[in-house]
Amino acid sequence: MPAVAGVSPEVLAKYQPVIGLEVHVQLLTQTKAFCGCVNLYGGEPNTHVCPVCLGLPGALPVLNKQAVEYAVLAGMALHCTINKHSVFARKNYFYPDSPKGYQISQFDKPLCEFGYIEVADSLKGGIKKIGITRIHMEEDAGKSIHDGFADSATRTYIDLNRCGTPLIEIVSEPDIRSADEAFEYLTKLKEILLYTGVSDCNMEEGSLRCDANVSVMLKDAKEYGTKAEIKNVNSFRFIRDAIEFEIERQVEIIESGGAVKQESRLYNSAEGRTYSMRSKEEAHDYRYFPEPDLPHLIVDEEWQEAVRKTVPELPEAKRARLIAEYEISAQDAATIASSRSFADQFEEAAKKAKSPKRVANLLLGDVLGRLKAANLELEQSPVSMAGLVLAADLAEDGKLSSRQLKDLLDICFAKNEDFPAVYEREKPQQITDTGAIEAMIAEAIAANPKQLEQYKGGKKTVAAFFVGQVMRASKGQANPAMLNELVTKKLDEA
Repeated sequence: MPAVAGVSPEVLAKYQPVIGLEVHVQLLTQTKAFCGCVNLYGGEPNTHVCPVCLGLPGALPVLNKQAVEYAVLAGMALHCTINKHSVFARKNYFYPDSPKGYQISQFDKPLCEFGYIEVADSLKGGIKKIGITRIHMEEDAGKSIHDGFADSATRTYIDLNRCGTPLIEIVSEPDIRSADEAFEYLTKLKEILLYTGVSDCNMEEGSLRCDANVSVMLKDAKEYGTKAEIKNVNSFRFIRDAIEFEIERQVEIIESGGAVKQESRLYNSAEGRTYSMRSKEEAHDYRYFPEPDLPHLIVDEEWQEAVRKTVPELPEAKRARLIAEYEISAQDAATIASSRSFADQFEEAAKKAKSPKRVANLLLGDVLGRLKAANLELEQSPVSMAGLVLAADLAEDGKLSSRQLKDLLDICFAKNEDFPAVYEREKPQQITDTGAIEAMIAEAIAANPKQLEQYKGGKKTVAAFFVGQVMRASKGQANPAMLNELVTKKLDEA
């Protein structure tokens, strides 16, 4: 990302960034928020619509119960208080993709409040909580299409398929103090939402959208600086880059004697900079008032308890349990728990295998490495979890060397076959004859006197070198357990 000219690290160090995030999340319900239209991305323009989402006279909204339950589920997963009593309101504004002339939202009485997400503290080290002010429900607007037509230079087209899609808006406190904290907050938020299943969080399809409010102030100042809002950034990486640029831009303005304007800005990822979109010097007067066509929303204790029972084990708790239960590393646990489906599949295999740690090593190293090289997802792997268990158990029992296992997995991916079938057909022959293995060890020792002297001098790790030499000579067919035992014995006798 290009830096702003004239802003040195020493100058930046004088200032404290203050960042708050507003995240809109489309809920993964079958139908829209207030009508029976299908809630589905895409389709022919203006075909997933009805009188309610088109705002036709006389059409009345009916609240989608599943949308409420998903909003409550998200709130519980984010440690929020669920308000028993919340109110829908009309947010009045005119824009072509909002045919009613208002948006049904929540204003002063939201559904969820006072949650948090934990991230690494970029200033003090350790862990800090980023507060979540509120989570409120609302409906999405349609989509303005500015290109792709012969007359796009003079006309804008409107697709109202998205109108009425159920949303939650997750508003953070201004607790974020760096672009890296913002990135981690968003990454963990997305991970939690995916675990709950309330949204697919597909940024390319607009299922998750983020606006960032950024200001800076001198580190000894008592009041926040003037904020700029960065809108419509389509990836977490670009949000981090946009925040970094915006911090430097604002510092440069202040250091030059100017004043930061309160405005909305757009981020150009190709240039790595933000541009002014429109002034926000005065707050919009949305003339909120209670939605007259919807009753107050009451989520009583019984309903809350029913939703609470559906809250899954969340990522942080799952990572901690995987480490304790299966004795895998924190790094492996983080990778496995990054996806609820991935973690569930791993656990299914780990519970059946003799060594969960070996399953983790095979899955994260051998299988994922081959999938990445072939540009495939885990669901497309030719090696099933049952096949992975068999491979891990054979290796654990010493019936397959690492070289033999690698060769068999290569065949699985080359021929798109599962491991059990390949193993039965190719079943490698192991050398288990003690005399044959001892003869190869003797040759290796005779050919490497320098390494033998190192071993005799106390460098016992050199034994692994001789194991490798024999494995190479035997083309990976020497029984690993026998080989390791005999190498140590022969070296001690030499």
